[in-house]
This record gives sequence, C-alpha cells and structure tokens, in this order.
Amino acid sequence: MRTEFRLSGSGGQGLLLAGIVLAEAAILDGKNAVQTQSYGPEARGGASKAEVVISESDIDYPKATDPDYLLALTAEAYRTYGKLMGKGLIILDSSVEATADIAARTVRVPILDTAATVIGKKVVANIVALGVLAGLSGIVKPATLELAVRNRVPQGTEDLNLQALRQGFELAAAAKVAT
Repeated sequence: MRTEFRLSGSGGQGLLLAGIVLAEAAILDGKNAVQTQSYGPEARGGASKAEVVISESDIDYPKATDPDYLLALTAEAYRTYGKLMGKGLIILDSSVEATADIAARTVRVPILDTAATVIGKKVVANIVALGVLAGLSGIVKPATLELAVRNRVPQGTEDLNLQALRQGFELAAAAKVAT
C-alpha cells in the first residue's frame, strides 16, 4: 500500500527536515520511502513543500500525485494544495481558517501555538507537526520516529525536539477523539 504525504508552509518552518525525518523513520520501520522537496526563491518566508511517499512495496514514482495527508501551516499552502486534495485528510494549523471551497476532510490543530506557548520555541513547530502527522496516520511506530528525530535534529536539541514530537502525538490523540 502506498501512502502519500505533502507537508506545506513557508520557508524557514522546517518542513523539509520534517519530511526527511518521516522518510527515515519509515525506512527504519522496514518500509520503502522517498522524499522530495521544493521551495520558493526566498530562503525564508517563501512557499515550501516536502513530499514523502511510503510503501511496503517498490515505489515507482517519487512524487505525491494524490496525497493521503496534507499538512498546511499557512493560508497560502492551504489554498494552493487544499484544492488539489481528491481524497485524504488535511491537517490545518488552527491559525488558518478553513474555507467552504475546499471540500476535503479537514482537522484544525494548534501546531504553531503549541510550539510557541507549550514548548516555548516556535522553531520546533515542524516537529510538533510531524508528531501530529504520524499520530493521525499511524504510518510509523512512535519509537522509530523518535529515533529518526534524534538522528536528524541539530546536536544538543534532541530533548527539545522529542518534547515537541510528544506534544504532536498528544495533539493527534485529541484530534482523533474530536473527529
């Protein structure tokens, strides 16, 4: 079974790293994974997206063609990619308003606010988002994702990032109960 993820927001939010971590966790879980990325010309603030395809079998095409999960941390990302969702679930940061013209099933989660107020560091919003995405999809084991986070985040920030990941898992659990 092929599962496709699109992580979208603005440059500087760390979504490319989140995609890499998700792909690594899938590989550590014994699955096949490929991660691709694109971003606007601005190093920070421009549009960015990372795509991850995870499968039990060979992956014949590396890009997400009809994502099962869309993570949107900005209104621009939501408007751009939400309209393309033919199936699946949109995970939308709660600071972004959902609109009636996007029909895909949507769950609003306070990812950015949790990073800023609960963790106290906006910079870990990507890892909070990763915990939400993994928690809602169940695509990788939590322990494996924690190992991939440890492997990929800057040295000395492992505990902070693991705290952020666990907050994301909690947000996912709360979102599952609410839907």
